[in-house]
Amino acid sequence: MVLKIELLDSSKHIRSKFTCTEDSLDHYILKQSSQDLKKGVASVFVLVESSEMQVLGYYTLSAYTVEIANLDNTFAKKLPRYPVLPATLLGRLAVDSSQQGKGLGELLLIDALKKSYEVTKQVASLAVITEALNEKAVSFYTKYGFERFNREPMKLYLPMKSIESLCKSFDI
Repeated sequence: MVLKIELLDSSKHIRSKFTCTEDSLDHYILKQSSQDLKKGVASVFVLVESSEMQVLGYYTLSAYTVEIANLDNTFAKKLPRYPVLPATLLGRLAVDSSQQGKGLGELLLIDALKKSYEVTKQVASLAVITEALNEKAVSFYTKYGFERFNREPMKLYLPMKSIESLCKSFDI
């Protein structure tokens, strides 16, 4: 099986069978993702097996701003005192239920972080932000160094410096 991650193309990627048991994530890839891509609201990346084009997983990236007051003081004190700062939003990340437990979530996350880090050379971003749907998702993200926001415990962030180190540790 040869896997690849690429920008969603609704004319070739098969989304109709995707299900991850989280209704909002299923609905998004089936009904909303191509519209968000067309309207420039989110970039949608899909994981497919190269010969079948069936979507096995996906994630979205968007521009975002974060209020400095929501960040951990240790991290925030190193930043300029602007009321909002640029970040990258990892809006959604899901793996088809038939593929869960095979490390594909990690593959998608690392790819999203790598893309986010590489883009900071052209468009500034201090961190990748995500909002977990449940505590299981929080555990997944904290495994990779994400930290919770001060005032919103389901929202997490990973500073670009940490992403740079993570990319080096994965040799990517």
